[in-house]
Amino acid sequence: MAEITVELIKTLREKTNAGMMDCKAALAEAGGDLEAAETVLRKKGIADADKKAGRAAKEGVVATRIAEDGKAAVIVEVNCETDFVAKNDSFRSFVEEILDHVAASPAVESAEELLAQPFAGDPSQTLEVFVKAKVGQLGENLGLGRFAKFDLPGEGAFGSYLHMGGRVGVLVELGFDKAATAEADGVAELVKDLGMHIAAAHPLCVRRDELPKDKVEAEKDIFREQMKGKPADIIEKIVEGKLGKFYSINCLLDQPFIKDGDKTIQNLLDEFSKAVGDTVTVARFRRFAVGEEA
Repeated sequence: MAEITVELIKTLREKTNAGMMDCKAALAEAGGDLEAAETVLRKKGIADADKKAGRAAKEGVVATRIAEDGKAAVIVEVNCETDFVAKNDSFRSFVEEILDHVAASPAVESAEELLAQPFAGDPSQTLEVFVKAKVGQLGENLGLGRFAKFDLPGEGAFGSYLHMGGRVGVLVELGFDKAATAEADGVAELVKDLGMHIAAAHPLCVRRDELPKDKVEAEKDIFREQMKGKPADIIEKIVEGKLGKFYSINCLLDQPFIKDGDKTIQNLLDEFSKAVGDTVTVARFRRFAVGEEA
């Protein structure tokens, strides 16, 4: 059995971020073998994670990453139990590792599929095993709330915006016809303004045709009920008029711009398009707020 020195304990702590006493106990159990002790801690972390899995993880952060070449971007919500841990440097590093994984791995639709992938930082374990081990280190239930990965299909640009230290995060994708528009003056300010607007105004979609038809019909039924007794053709005309307000609340392009309520987001895009001599559109966005239902 190798001697369990302070230096050995510190080395294990640096590799695992586990507590000093936990590292000492793991080394004792592993007979002083550093690699075996790391495995002991990982297994204990998973065991601890299973015990903590039932505890609510409603705190955390939203984080974004845009690739250096600007061709891909990711946004994630990573949850923990307390605001104290959410501000912890170790938790923030953990979030960066999750971003690294999502950015490097094949795109998938569900969290279950993502967690089953070999972890980008250590392919010998899955992302799920990595997360569970981190639960043991941080002492709280952790979870991957939501995520999205965008790949730029043509010309365009990504922008991101984080509010309240990552309590709310937005990823937005612009589309262009010309490659040169990505380098035009004002693009960075435009995507920042759009991200800020989306964070504050919380649109459900970019344009009207993206709203679920059943949601639109339910709104129409409310208006029809309010106008019972009027001629049917008159009712339908009034309903269409009233839907304008509904769209201005839920559809990004119809919303009044938060920095200038006299123009809509579509007006903002039209003005910018004219200024740069291109057609600039919002292709898609994601807005995550910590603890919010998906």
